[in-house]
Amino acid sequence: MSTVETLKKTKKQLHESGFKLTPQREATLLVLLENEKDHLSAEEIFFFVKQKNSDIGLATVYRTLDILVDLKIVDKISFDDGVARYDLRKEGAKHFHHHLLCLECGNIEEINEDLLGNVEEIVEKNFHFVVKDHRLTFHGICQNCQNKAKES
Repeated sequence: MSTVETLKKTKKQLHESGFKLTPQREATLLVLLENEKDHLSAEEIFFFVKQKNSDIGLATVYRTLDILVDLKIVDKISFDDGVARYDLRKEGAKHFHHHLLCLECGNIEEINEDLLGNVEEIVEKNFHFVVKDHRLTFHGICQNCQNKAKES
């Protein structure tokens, strides 16, 4: 989906929930779109938004992110560093996507395949628990760090 289409869709979602796509919200969303693979923190998003719109404050970025999370436009994730990071939810995704977190370099890779469909069915059947979403992060060593270790 293009940036323009995403902005139109988000504007519609915001409007249906009683919000407007203000210039500050649009700038925040554009930063997320432009840095989609980076899993930015609120402070990092603020840094980039400030370059686009100098009239924005950190509190506004936090409020915007909270709204986008509540509307399931953006996912809020935490890794081992204790910092909340924000990730655009993929179009049509039923679930949060999975991640590979390198314990050596901190690199984060995304897995967009839903690997837990069978696990959800088992949980729902055996534990009488309705699964609404799930999050899975694999902690390990990425290929680059493995190669570096072999070279030394």
